[in-house]
Amino acid sequence: MAIFKGAGVAITTPFKADKTVDYEQFQKNIEFQIAGGTDAIIVCGTTGEASTLTHEEHLDVIEACVKYVNKRIPVIAGTGSNCTETAIYLSREAEKRGADGLLVVTPYYNKATQKGLKEHFTMVAESVKLPIILYNIPGRTGGVNILPETIVALCREVPNIVGVKDATGNISQVAKLMSLAGEDVDLYSGNDDQVVPLLSLGGKGVISVLSNVAPKQTHDMCQKFFDGDIAGSREIQLKALPLINALFSEVNPIPVKKAEELMGHCTGVLRRPLTEMEPEHAAVLETEMKKFGIL
Repeated sequence: MAIFKGAGVAITTPFKADKTVDYEQFQKNIEFQIAGGTDAIIVCGTTGEASTLTHEEHLDVIEACVKYVNKRIPVIAGTGSNCTETAIYLSREAEKRGADGLLVVTPYYNKATQKGLKEHFTMVAESVKLPIILYNIPGRTGGVNILPETIVALCREVPNIVGVKDATGNISQVAKLMSLAGEDVDLYSGNDDQVVPLLSLGGKGVISVLSNVAPKQTHDMCQKFFDGDIAGSREIQLKALPLINALFSEVNPIPVKKAEELMGHCTGVLRRPLTEMEPEHAAVLETEMKKFGIL
């Protein structure tokens, strides 16, 4: 059984003006997500600026998320690293802190071979009992791509590796993956502009940036598809495209934090090397948020 089905939010980590974690706002944002029908919280991923958190902060944020959610929906913790031992450490600690599942990104910088990827993910999986979703995002990992054959082998050979978040943008590769996978791989879209296409190939849902600002619409996009209202699902997908484009006009999570700032959901503060959104891009983002009805 899939860890979740539908719209999971790749939730941001709000910071105070002094760049410490704003746990009070974090709790409010989680409540906003649950009220909007979000089906899962994915914490300390790319959008959560995990790469700028210390290990202690990283685990504290996971623990706080688990506490605030209080088992109402699944909490999936990002615990990947380019160092296998670090990924094992973070994964074990996230399990201790009550996460329901793990999202483990392809090792970055090292440029592992497919053999290295299999060994890395297998070692992480064998260190915990939690179900694991692989995270395939070549644009952030030096172009390293988990090939369909590797994903299927991992999901079939390692009991607690259950699926993949695909952020390759390569629909042909996803189609090949699902043709090989049968029922053995839970597929989640990692790109908000490709939710409906991946659902049509057998996807279980999305791990979404858009959901930070539009949880109900993102949830409904998935639910309508599952309910057989393909036209309704497609309508939300297409209507959301200009906003999605604005949310990715600069590197994630710069725009989504600006969007949350405009909504009063965070200060908009980012940790370096991320910088504030360029004014011309922020103006377009605000316009598209108004058009979409969230401002």
